[in-house]
Amino acid sequence: MQFEHPLKPARFIAYYRVSTEKQGRSGLGLDAQRETVRRFLDGTHGYPPLAEFVEEESGRRTDRPALVAALASCRVHKATLIIAKLDRLARNQRFLMELIDSGTDVLFCDLPQIPAGPAGRFLLQQMASVAELEAGLISERTKAALAAKVARDGQWDRKASHHLIPGAGQQAATAAIKAQAQAFADDLIGHLEGLRASGVTSLNAMAQRLNADGITTSRGAQWTATAVRRVLARGEATAQG
Repeated sequence: MQFEHPLKPARFIAYYRVSTEKQGRSGLGLDAQRETVRRFLDGTHGYPPLAEFVEEESGRRTDRPALVAALASCRVHKATLIIAKLDRLARNQRFLMELIDSGTDVLFCDLPQIPAGPAGRFLLQQMASVAELEAGLISERTKAALAAKVARDGQWDRKASHHLIPGAGQQAATAAIKAQAQAFADDLIGHLEGLRASGVTSLNAMAQRLNADGITTSRGAQWTATAVRRVLARGEATAQG
């Protein structure tokens, strides 16, 4: 069976979910999910996925480390997250909100009518909670977005030079750039650790590998040994708290 693809991006990260650790070890359900992803991506340049992440989820578990890692990998590779089966996860508000808040494009094999991109994220919001469409909550989200813009760019004022109150956004903009670099480093550090584990240990070799894989810096530039060193330093600083 062929699926229609709303988008056909070249890069995918796969996320699978099994209910128990035993099910994960046995492959029960996991193989079927992998086959579903293969069929969904059949005929595109997106198969096989760049990486696969398996969540072993129990009914008592609320954290999703595999999902967090998958989303980080998507951001690093500028890839789309592909999920074989949404099924009862559609009723898990926390799961859906993590997808929405991640800013990552997502495709569901069992719900191909949900497209990647802004329209898909909007549909996920409907599934997460109808109440989120009510005017009051929409207003709150709008205020939050405006507050984030002010924190990033400074207070908007059409009468001020450059439409920003002088000095209001300087420190905030600098802090935002540092925060963005730190967030990117947090996403990338796991990938760099994987390179080290595979024998790619020097800074130059890591930079060459990142460039060969089409992964750019947080500012879209090519990697150098110095840039890799900075990311590793940020990761070490985070680990030390």
